[in-house]
Amino acid sequence: MIRVAIVGASGYTGVELYRLLANHPHVEITCVTSRQNAGELFADVFPSLRGRTELVCDPVEVEIVAAKADFVFTALPHKTAMEFVPGLLAAGKKVVDLSADYRLRDAALYEAWYQPHTSPELLAEAVYGLPELYREKVRPARLVANPGCYPTSVALALAPLLKAGLIDPASLIIDSKSGASGAGRAAKVDSLFCEVNEGFKAYGVGNHRHTPEIEQTLSDLAGVPVMVNFTPHLLPVNRGILSTCYANLKEKSDTARLVELFADFYRDEPFVRVQPKGSLPNVACVRGGNQCDLGVVVDPRTQRVIVVSAIDNLVKGAAGQAVQNMNLMLGFDETAGLNVIPLYP
Repeated sequence: MIRVAIVGASGYTGVELYRLLANHPHVEITCVTSRQNAGELFADVFPSLRGRTELVCDPVEVEIVAAKADFVFTALPHKTAMEFVPGLLAAGKKVVDLSADYRLRDAALYEAWYQPHTSPELLAEAVYGLPELYREKVRPARLVANPGCYPTSVALALAPLLKAGLIDPASLIIDSKSGASGAGRAAKVDSLFCEVNEGFKAYGVGNHRHTPEIEQTLSDLAGVPVMVNFTPHLLPVNRGILSTCYANLKEKSDTARLVELFADFYRDEPFVRVQPKGSLPNVACVRGGNQCDLGVVVDPRTQRVIVVSAIDNLVKGAAGQAVQNMNLMLGFDETAGLNVIPLYP
């Protein structure tokens, strides 16, 4: 059994990692850390875990984590992660980092959207952990940057079209909606029940920090620099992301042909489900699972293609994808611990 640590376990992503790893056949969770809950029983922090764990939250210290675990998930905020990860690597640990700190290859680009980077020497080594697109690079890595939730939904939606050269990258418009858990567990006025319930609003318009990450992956796929209009919205639900992506087709096509293209592109992918013609994804059908559901439609009047993508932002958008990456890095079956049927209703 591989000993695993969850650093920053008191957030939504941390407890979701625990939920998935608790049923993993090849790992044992030996360490959970939390700054604000250090010394407390993890099951007291999250009563849903009572009867499943006796772990006590450790302080967020490299020495403690390195002594207790072989493999580490860092579910820390950006900036905090970059100060913690180098020590884990120096101690010989493999790491999946769920912050934004190692997702962007260009340190100047990262600093333009976030803050100064304290370990930029690791950016060239970190592998972007979207298995469907970078699987063979993930396998030998010791540091994997787990993708953001919005970028995951967008990249999987557009990869078949960009790889085939069927759309004009300059025409891309991305409209995304996320459940409130995407804002994290910390108390914020904008995430309060009365602020979210029965509401629906855009935010981060023109300046959301996931924009350069989205553009980096889409540029890889297209083979040319890609710039997008990306607008996120806040949904009055706990979980889920629905991204609707619009693009101009370079040549005339139809829905049936593109559904077939998507089905062939993702034929061997265990967590991508391409919907049949006439069916579109619903966030209610991926809740709690590691699936990404995709639907594609061609508007025959405008010859634009519309791709709809649905994921659970805490699973395929965070913890589930992190476990998927761990499985690849450790040589396990990629689906280990992740064969969970989504909750419905």
